[in-house]
Amino acid sequence: LDNLTTALIMSGVILAVGESARADRFSINGYPRETNPLMKKEEFVNFPSMYACGTSTNIAVPCMFSIFGKDEFSRRKAVSTQNVLDVLKTAGVNVLWRDNNSSSQGVAVRVPYEDYLTPPTNPVCDVECRDVGMLAGLDGYVESRPAGDILIVLHSRGSHGPAYYKRYPKDFEKFTPACNSPHLEDCSSEEIGNAYDNSILYTDYFLSTVIQFLKKYSGRFETAMIYMSDHGESLGEGGV
Repeated sequence: LDNLTTALIMSGVILAVGESARADRFSINGYPRETNPLMKKEEFVNFPSMYACGTSTNIAVPCMFSIFGKDEFSRRKAVSTQNVLDVLKTAGVNVLWRDNNSSSQGVAVRVPYEDYLTPPTNPVCDVECRDVGMLAGLDGYVESRPAGDILIVLHSRGSHGPAYYKRYPKDFEKFTPACNSPHLEDCSSEEIGNAYDNSILYTDYFLSTVIQFLKKYSGRFETAMIYMSDHGESLGEGGV
């Protein structure tokens, strides 16, 4: 009976795609600053040694969803080949892509896509619309799918540079002084690092909020959140 019950429980997964997040700036990976005060309270499996396909979103994101590995991947192959979302949709999975970044970079062209970059859809906006706003109305989407597994992709703004100070509300400016300019040459390395770490702190809040959302549905679904950033970020090392 237990096995039968497990087989009948549907899967509800949120895949949070990060932006420009460096593994070595996450305290759960050993970074001495506390940039993950909320995530450290959760049970998670951590893979600290991950590598991106490229250093730009338009390469890294399509590669993440492609059948091809880094050495074999190309944009030409990506646009002419089904990605994992296409395969899951064909298999009957309810797939939804919500975007608070530039776009899906061609990944979500054949699945439902919703833009959360502006206030008409995203209710959590100040100097820019926040990643946590992508959860707005998501209960309605889940409740309107009475059958089938669900995969929701949340493409976040994350730590997109160079204006790191815009990537988090002022309440999250824990590390100071922070660079408050998109012109990084006007800031010290310390100020740039502080602003960047504050953006990771806000990512921690965003991911924790996603987990709390999923916990509400743990009785109906086998729930999970998967987080991976598209690529890392240079913060001035070696003058770059």
